[in-house]
Amino acid sequence: MSAYVAAIDQGTTSTRCIVFDRQGQIVSLAQKEHKQIYPQPGWVEHDPDEIWRNTLEVIALARIKAGLSAHDIAAVGITNQRETTVVWNRRTGKPYYNAIVWQDMRTADLVAQFSADSGQGQDRFREKTGLPLATYFSGLKLKWLLDNVPGLRDDAERGDACFGNMDSFVVWHLTGGVQNGLHLTDVTNASRTQLMNLHTLDWDDDLLRDFTVPRAMLPTIRCSSEVYGNVTSEVLPDVPIAGILGDQQAALVGQTCYEPGQAKNTYGTGCFLLMNTGTELRPSTCGLLTTVAYQFKGQPVHYALEGSVAITGALVQWLRDNLGMIKKSTEIETLARSVEDNGGTYFVPAFSGLYAPHWKADARGVIAGLTRFVTKGHIARAVLEATAYQTVDVVRAMEQDAGVSLKSLRVDGGMVVNSLLMQFQADMLNGPVVCPRMTETTALGAAYAAGLAVGYWKNLDDLRQNWGVARTYEPSMDDTQRTRLMRGWQKAVERSFGWEE
Repeated sequence: MSAYVAAIDQGTTSTRCIVFDRQGQIVSLAQKEHKQIYPQPGWVEHDPDEIWRNTLEVIALARIKAGLSAHDIAAVGITNQRETTVVWNRRTGKPYYNAIVWQDMRTADLVAQFSADSGQGQDRFREKTGLPLATYFSGLKLKWLLDNVPGLRDDAERGDACFGNMDSFVVWHLTGGVQNGLHLTDVTNASRTQLMNLHTLDWDDDLLRDFTVPRAMLPTIRCSSEVYGNVTSEVLPDVPIAGILGDQQAALVGQTCYEPGQAKNTYGTGCFLLMNTGTELRPSTCGLLTTVAYQFKGQPVHYALEGSVAITGALVQWLRDNLGMIKKSTEIETLARSVEDNGGTYFVPAFSGLYAPHWKADARGVIAGLTRFVTKGHIARAVLEATAYQTVDVVRAMEQDAGVSLKSLRVDGGMVVNSLLMQFQADMLNGPVVCPRMTETTALGAAYAAGLAVGYWKNLDDLRQNWGVARTYEPSMDDTQRTRLMRGWQKAVERSFGWEE
């Protein structure tokens, strides 16, 4: 048996390859950022060819760093930024257009039009898909591409154009591309397109008709953990690709949340709280999403409730890149600690509208409560606190939907190294926040899915044994202060509504 499992983590800001051992520890890691393209306000794009080049580079680098050959890798798993939409030509491999990123807002008019046409508003497709009409999901992005890119619709109807989230694009290239590359996706990614029926786990003819999407361009839907085919590229020749999970579902698997009621929150570009609801498909009445958690081969599908927040870590990047208030993202904690509190300042980062639980496409970012007293330290603190407040809003909605109180919150992602934020999160939730020893749980979840499929790990108990706690943050704030802070946040959120005409 080969000694390691690799994971390709194709994220919003970078692509990484991480090699794990049997204990779920990192053996090697390589990472490369890609360009964020903003053609006009509210539009966000990536160059798919750049991402593909970076994918090859990080796989090669991760192998070289650890001195590994392809024979040392038992399988590779893939996890990806969900909802980011790419279309490419099956014969040439060339994208028709840049990938439209999940944060992109160009379909706002389509959201309004689809909502108005039905009499059901944003919930028009919720019963089948678990998702409200929003700019977030792939289906309307794909419709925009079909309606606006010359020649694409004709090619799609002929079967020459392929659609996918980024997982499909990477798998197609890794397995041969124009030479019989595999065009597939897994149930978690398919559940984010608003084109798959959650009950049948297949593309839905009624949805395809409403979105005017030709079925011929869609990938085959498969389990999250099974052998799909082998890598043909020289970077990992003949290694089986055996796991695919959207990034947030991958983190749920990596955090070993396999029992109904277990939940995790990932603090990355955005924030994503998922609770495993088991094999029960649970509709949301509180502004959350119903989505597929995972499906391992030969087992029933597991569902989840999800609260998605668009802008958290991206707000720190904005402070760094757009305002120049810090030089490195890690400097925000030091700046925030230079003051004792937020000075009455609240930052609502509705750059892409507001996602869960509000779903307000017309919201825009606001900074509220400013006085002459406020310094850049207070702004930095308000930036961090915005992540915690948004998470509280989602947790409370999830507790209401699920009918259970979260006893603790498992957390992961890049922002969990910020102890000021994690302590404030525990204070505002009034409950423990648990950081695992391994914070790279998204890549780990993809590795777990691939390793299970090839027998590298025998069962879920093997995975549970790898999980351990690095630190638990306990709440230390009194109720009066907590209530006062949340009241200020709620006022600020309301100020962000209805900004865009």
